[in-house]
Amino acid sequence: MPMKSLLILSALALAHGYAAADSLDPVNAHGWNTSAELGAISTSGNTVGTSVTGKIDSKQELHNWSNEYILSGYFKDEQVTNDEGQQVRERSAQRFAASAKAGYKLLHDDHGKLFALVTHVDDKFGAYTRYSTIGVGYGTQTYQSDTHTLDVEVGPGYFRGVRSEGETESGPTVRGAALLKWKLSDSAQFSQNVVVERGTDNIHSMAETALRTKINSTMQMKAAFNIRNDTNVPADKKNTDTQTSVTLVYSF
Repeated sequence: MPMKSLLILSALALAHGYAAADSLDPVNAHGWNTSAELGAISTSGNTVGTSVTGKIDSKQELHNWSNEYILSGYFKDEQVTNDEGQQVRERSAQRFAASAKAGYKLLHDDHGKLFALVTHVDDKFGAYTRYSTIGVGYGTQTYQSDTHTLDVEVGPGYFRGVRSEGETESGPTVRGAALLKWKLSDSAQFSQNVVVERGTDNIHSMAETALRTKINSTMQMKAAFNIRNDTNVPADKKNTDTQTSVTLVYSF
């Protein structure tokens, strides 16, 4: 889909979203709340290529447990001219990620949880081609109002990563995370999510800034800007990767 069409579709979604009346957040107090998002850009003419991004986020609420499972992926193909002068398709980006978190609800704390977390990222062209973590910790909601919420997490962990040149690293980490949600209207929400993992030789951080607007009772439009950063990378790699996306989100 051309970028111009994406921008037009986003504007239409914003206009329609402000007329809707339902909340963007899941409503099932117990059971499953799942969202699936998908975005794609296809270009032709002087520049030929395709990029696709997608994500499935599934939350499970039980009496004593709050669990979350996330799968995401992104790839980009481009048409380039090889040394023989032929036009060929070449993969220039490919990243897949998965995570699972189990949180035990504390009886004396309305929002407090003890959690265990496992994550894995496979990034073919990243500074770390593989990056896996396990961790435990404590999470709670430190602020709540009619329009704002702030959730934070902190705890120790362990990571294992494979750098782009093949070197393997591993060691203990300290992980901190924060999620800010700002309700702009009944049908629009701003969110800022930040995760930082500090190891002995590297600080691995991720952030997402997003705006969601409701199209109807199950569909939303999401515009997001993602940043991934590592302080210690090989000489031929950059410290920071960014991704800007516009996706459709289906909740069920």
